[in-house]
Amino acid sequence: MLGTATIPSIPIVRRLLPGLTLIAVLMLSVCAHPLQAGSSPPRSDLPKGQKHEMRHEIDRLEETWRDAILKQDPIAMGNLLAEDYMAITASGTLQTKDQALANLRAGRVHFTTLDAFDRKVRFYGKTALVTSRVEVKGTNADGDLSGGYRYTRVYVRDAQGNWKIVSFEASKIRVSGEHK
Repeated sequence: MLGTATIPSIPIVRRLLPGLTLIAVLMLSVCAHPLQAGSSPPRSDLPKGQKHEMRHEIDRLEETWRDAILKQDPIAMGNLLAEDYMAITASGTLQTKDQALANLRAGRVHFTTLDAFDRKVRFYGKTALVTSRVEVKGTNADGDLSGGYRYTRVYVRDAQGNWKIVSFEASKIRVSGEHK
């Protein structure tokens, strides 16, 4: 008998769905801006100096995001997030811009430390994809959030030429043998 296909169990689908969603968002954002005659080449084809400056711009925005989280500053955060912003939190919940700002205003999540490292920034047309690792100390209504996380943040240049965060996803780094 040739192999039979099985339907994956729900926990596996739940783990894969956020990643597949992010891939779909990236594909749509890149494909939504096809090159036309006379248009700019993809950002990856830009001169090294220009890519370097764009990288520094994204790095500055990442620091602005970090400061907004640590200072619980909804105005600074609101300036970073696109109107259609969507996040997938480390607990797997979806969060819109309005929800993220309301949580920040209410102090539902409080961070005392948020140290990022191993940051990678890649450009795809008008899209910047940031991946990083962070060590955090903080709490939310469910308790302690402290530990290591990996995240992906997606920036897109808006019509005014400003970078806006359109998507964010965080995943807790599990220590071998840790269950939850």
